[in-house]
Amino acid sequence: MDSEMALELVKHGVTLLLVDVPQHTLIGIDTLVFTVGPAFKGIKMIPPGPHFVYYSSSTRDGKEFSPIIGFFVDAGPSEVIVRKWDQQEERLVKVSEEEEERYCGAVRSLEFDKHLGPYNLTQYADWKRLSNYITKSTIERLEPIGGEITVASEPMMLKSAPKTAMEKALDEQMKASNFSTSTETSQKKGCYFTSIPRVIKRKGIQGQELTSLNLDKTQLLESLLIKDYGGSEDLLLGELQFTFIAFLMGQSLEAFLQWKSMVSLLFGCTEAPFHTRTQLFVKFIKVLYYQLKYGVQKDRASRVGSEAGASALLDDSWFTSDSFLYHLCKDFFAVMLDASVVDGDLLSWTRRLKELLENNLGFKFQQKSAVDGIYFEENDEFAPVVEMLDDETSTEGPAAA
Repeated sequence: MDSEMALELVKHGVTLLLVDVPQHTLIGIDTLVFTVGPAFKGIKMIPPGPHFVYYSSSTRDGKEFSPIIGFFVDAGPSEVIVRKWDQQEERLVKVSEEEEERYCGAVRSLEFDKHLGPYNLTQYADWKRLSNYITKSTIERLEPIGGEITVASEPMMLKSAPKTAMEKALDEQMKASNFSTSTETSQKKGCYFTSIPRVIKRKGIQGQELTSLNLDKTQLLESLLIKDYGGSEDLLLGELQFTFIAFLMGQSLEAFLQWKSMVSLLFGCTEAPFHTRTQLFVKFIKVLYYQLKYGVQKDRASRVGSEAGASALLDDSWFTSDSFLYHLCKDFFAVMLDASVVDGDLLSWTRRLKELLENNLGFKFQQKSAVDGIYFEENDEFAPVVEMLDDETSTEGPAAA
């Protein structure tokens, strides 16, 4: 970074001032993670826009860490965000308006400058690709009351039996952290995610029509886009990015389950990619490509402490053919790559995603069985719901004597 750009970010960049944070605490913003030292007071030269701040308190020796707490912010040029450490609650809290005004003045007069670590712009491109559809309205629409996202507020989800290797890995990690959840924390409401039904059920619709609705989720996608997203494809993609970040960096199981539901919905559409929502699927595959490309990087220099633990969830449990992602991608690729006419951009990004999964995760997309062109594994949790015909109509008549 040249001196001219550095000066520009000092003047117009965002500053995150963190007061009284104990040593050894892990502080993260976007793809960056800092370990708090004796002089650390926050982060400066942050590009304006949406960001995810997360942290994990540690024991005095810095060997054990509490569950991560994170929150989204959308900051304007030269904005100063102030948080102060609450020793009793072991978390960052907002300060009074008077105190905030005093701290902001001190930041702008550069009194804290030598105690602020610079935002590493070499990693900013990664963050932009992970968050380019997240806006201020996305954050306000989805964030929980108070803004804090933490698995400690999701006790009911932790008690439910994990359904996949990914959920089991997260559940085991949360149990291993040995944290207690207060009654007040457990009663907090989580994020306001869009409700996505896994199985479509409608009054007055039965048999083949109901089967068709569940085999192709295009009608469900259209309904959700109109009803919940006001017709905005970018708003849907913003929620997809919000959930991935909250899961990967904030270790939220609730966010992972929503991300999984959204990916399952989109990959469950066969009509939309070709006809009604081609450009949405170009953007979706691109978003997913960059999410997985970042998530499976094993050699990121910034990975330390509990951040490594969060990202480790994208390791072994993602490599097996039992992964939900493998099953969804296998069926989608089969439809997309065998089609006679496909949008050029969509085909290009689909191939890039397929290569990424094959090269980085070791997936092998070999179709093992097929019924009416739909490929699936036996006992596949993610196989389409099929409405069976009555015995009378599905059984052959007796053989002629």
